[in-house]
Parts: sequence; structure tokens; C-alpha cells
Amino acid sequence: MSRGELRIYLGAAPGVGKTYAMLEEAHRRAERGTDVVIGLVETHGRKQTAGMIGGLEQVPRRTVDYRGAEFTEMDVDAVLARRPEVAVVDELAHTNVPGSRNGKRWQDVQELLDAGIDVLSTVNVQHLESVNDVVAQITGTVQRETVPDEIVRAAEQVELVDMTPEALRRRMAHGNIYRPDKIDAALGNYFRVGNLTALRELALLWLADKVDEQLGRYRDQQGIAETWEARERVVVALTGGPEGE
Repeated sequence: MSRGELRIYLGAAPGVGKTYAMLEEAHRRAERGTDVVIGLVETHGRKQTAGMIGGLEQVPRRTVDYRGAEFTEMDVDAVLARRPEVAVVDELAHTNVPGSRNGKRWQDVQELLDAGIDVLSTVNVQHLESVNDVVAQITGTVQRETVPDEIVRAAEQVELVDMTPEALRRRMAHGNIYRPDKIDAALGNYFRVGNLTALRELALLWLADKVDEQLGRYRDQQGIAETWEARERVVVALTGGPEGE
């Protein structure tokens, strides 16, 4: 049995449309006859996202009791028993409630991939371990939920869901991301233009590095030795005199 393939939708910040884009792909595959189920999708109360769930089979979540309260997580056993061709699993960096079979959702996803199930998932750049400290410096917010970079780098496909800071702030102001009582605080803090611009740059740079890695691997596999001018290069000319040093 071959291992499943992982496709990740990467964003610079909440609200750029990762989950929506992931569900669009799920519908496209289902329309082509692929057996697709939703293992877990978080709508965060967003009507447009919730509307995209319709028409897709959902595997019921598992209820976990923790400290006198009930929480729901993806039912990994139920998804494995259902054995779809594709499972939709949102928020790859999520930390599962204590008592779950795995500590992190990315570990749940690894089990599905090992079982030969393809997975569609999402992650924001601030949840990548390698840039977690940089994000804290930029935004002043420490992200507690992280995913190892190697998990995301190992994905067969990583698609950037991009949006300008100004467009994202408009989406926030229109109430399409957070509840009305949270909008002003978000726009004045995490969703400042400077923060969003820096996070967008981080996402672009991280993905560019992965693409360059993939290109290098392809060139090695194909035995291509000549230079491809696929990225900016700096050439320094020296006279050879003592001042050159």
C-alpha cells in the first residue's frame, strides 16, 4: 500500500482563505468522482466557510472530557475505518485535548497518510517552528501551537493562499473573520499593516525556499548541470589588486 499524499494550504495570517480554498479543492475532487470526507473543519463562525461544507460527507467528531468540560477532536479511528481516498483535516498545527490518541493534529494526519489516505490541510506561517520566534518579535504574540517544518516541507504540494494586508484588514472590518466585538482590537494589534506585511513576507520567503529545494531535487534527478536563472544572483567583480581584499 502506497503512502497518501499531503497537500497544505499555507497562509500568512488567519482569514486569508486557506480553509475555503481547501474546501474548494475537496469539492473539485468529489465532483470528479473521488471519495472525499471531512475529518475535521473549523469554520470559526464564518458563514462563507460553513457554506462550503455542504455536500461533503463529514465523519462525526470524537468527544473528549477534560477537566469537567467536553471538547471535540477528529475521530482518527473513524476516519481510518471509513478509508476514504481523501480526508480534509483543518489546522495542522492544532494541539489536541489531553486524552486524545495523539498530542498534535499533524500526528493524526501522519496516521492517515500511513494508511494510504490523501490529506488536504491548512497552516499559517506563524505556526511553523522555524519562524516562531521571529513571529513573536514582530507581533508580540507567542504562538503556542506549532508544527515541525519538516512535516510541511515533506508535503507533496504546498499552495500559498495570499492576500494583501489592506484586503485582509477590509475583510476583517466587514466582519468576515472575527466576531464584531473582537474586530477593533484585532485591527489595532495583530492585524496591523506592518505585522501583516512582515508575516506575508515570511510566508513568501519560506515557500520560495521550499520551491528552490524542490527545483534542486528535480535538477539532480534529471541530471541537469547547467545553470537555470530562476532566481536573483549577485555577481561581484574584483580588479585583483591589493584593494580587492
